[in-house]
Amino acid sequence: MRVLFCVFPHTSHLHAVVPLAWALQNAGHEVRVALHPDALNLATDAGLSAVAIGTREHLGEIVAANPDPAKLPKLTGSMALDPAAGPGRLQAQWLHYTAMLAQYRPVVDDLVALARRWRPDLVLWDPLCVPAAVAAEVTGAAHARFLWGQDNIAWLRAKQLEAAAAAPAPGTAAPRPRRDPVRSLMRPMLEAYGLDYREELLLGQWTVDPSPEAMRLPAAPVYVPMRWVPYNGGSPVPAWLDEPPRRPRVALTLGVGGRGRQLFEEAGVTFAEVVAAITGLGAEVVATGHPGLPPGAEAPEGVRLVDYLPLNQLLPTCSAVIHHGGAGSFAAAVAHRVPQLVTPVPFWSESETARYVEERGAGLALETDQFTLDAFSARLRRLLTEDAFRDGALMLAKETQGVPGPAELVPVLAELTVRHRR
Repeated sequence: MRVLFCVFPHTSHLHAVVPLAWALQNAGHEVRVALHPDALNLATDAGLSAVAIGTREHLGEIVAANPDPAKLPKLTGSMALDPAAGPGRLQAQWLHYTAMLAQYRPVVDDLVALARRWRPDLVLWDPLCVPAAVAAEVTGAAHARFLWGQDNIAWLRAKQLEAAAAAPAPGTAAPRPRRDPVRSLMRPMLEAYGLDYREELLLGQWTVDPSPEAMRLPAAPVYVPMRWVPYNGGSPVPAWLDEPPRRPRVALTLGVGGRGRQLFEEAGVTFAEVVAAITGLGAEVVATGHPGLPPGAEAPEGVRLVDYLPLNQLLPTCSAVIHHGGAGSFAAAVAHRVPQLVTPVPFWSESETARYVEERGAGLALETDQFTLDAFSARLRRLLTEDAFRDGALMLAKETQGVPGPAELVPVLAELTVRHRR
């Protein structure tokens, strides 16, 4: 079986698919990853075959944020979903989402050409890479989305369709029909290849979902669950990591893409103040992806600053982890049974992740608008001293073990591919 992954060109998106791509390769299937020309190294560094699609100008700002987190604030926009928002806000957000999906539209011809040339049996595509579904439809391949977080797109689409189908209240005039932005998104791609629109071209024939079922938003797609096996890249193991910590070790990670750096700006605190609060509790800090100390300042005693260290190496030595609510950081903490202090920096579903961690007893949440050093220290002290959080982290890890892992999913994907390809 030939499997083509189409991945949005950001580090965290590629890292999410690597374990499944490996599992497919290990089972004897051929795998290729379609990526922006300047992001090919994200796949090849993970031992995967990569193919360039699009031009260097296309999505260049997004690709540039991989090595330069300072560019991230420009990309945030208004993507964070609030399920409790009113219809007007949700409609406006759906317009914003479809405009974002249209950014990937220019690669449709490259993807169709690649699919015609290589003839994949299955196309697994990032939910932001809708043109991959068009390429699969043109060539008869089966296709499915691979999620890297909460399924905001399917949920907002369902809400938009519900609003369009709603009957007017008795005695009131029918509301003016809302413009369906999906038509504007899909028409240029579909007309070029003589295709008609179907919902599966927006939402996939099925959807591989690595998130816990309890975090899933109610939406229409057929979900195929997969246990999230964290992949954080590779790095030489430093010698100090093999030495047992003398004090409780706390990981302060700002995400592989560095989005957590915005925490300090939004909360109005400095990095130095946060690490001082951690060491003030008698803990040591390992800060990855940190924004750094003032020029000329040295790291205080008990603080280790590293530009990058895979969480799979670091977390087994830690008593707690502090992160911004990113799906990859959350999944790694769950896999390694580490209590979490989540200070969400909203972009997609970070606040929902924080609430879930707290509800499951695996950690605590602290929103940036409530962030004070006293509140931060009080929560972290609880994580380090109360056994209930270690028990909650253990239970959350055990729950995920009941979900099929990437290797177990391979025959499921093979069966679905036979069923859906033409």
